[in-house]
Amino acid sequence: MATSTLVQYLETTANLAAGGTTTLGAGISNRRQVESFLTTTAITAGQWVAFDTTQTGAAKVAVVVSAPSTFALGNPLVVGVALESVTGTVASPQPIDIVVSGYVEVAAVDNAVAAAGTALVVDNTAVGRANALAAADTANACGVSLAAAAGNVAAVWVYKQF
Repeated sequence: MATSTLVQYLETTANLAAGGTTTLGAGISNRRQVESFLTTTAITAGQWVAFDTTQTGAAKVAVVVSAPSTFALGNPLVVGVALESVTGTVASPQPIDIVVSGYVEVAAVDNAVAAAGTALVVDNTAVGRANALAAADTANACGVSLAAAAGNVAAVWVYKQF
């Protein structure tokens, strides 16, 4: 089911019934859109995912895989970043939540991304990992880094692709 972007919740704390407040964190709906897809493979939380074009018909846009690293000039099929680790099979596809627009605290990003504000693309660096958009890349940027990468992860903003 599609999430709505019509209502934006921007509060950073919530009042508790017993009194006091609690911090809501990055998981609230402040401009982040999460969609459910299916996967027939193993996907790790934080990996960038892409449409699985080995499927037939409309399943090509309902099933995702870790974004392949076979596109030298950027992968135009990238959808977003996985929020959870899931293993599906062809016989038993599993649902997976993907951030298709907005903030992700821990996304797979190449350590060469050394600063915030770097446009990102998934190309032939590593499966499911974004790196800096190069002048020669033909795919659009799939997001932007919000911090320098460390340990091949960084906070990112995912650009809405559809």
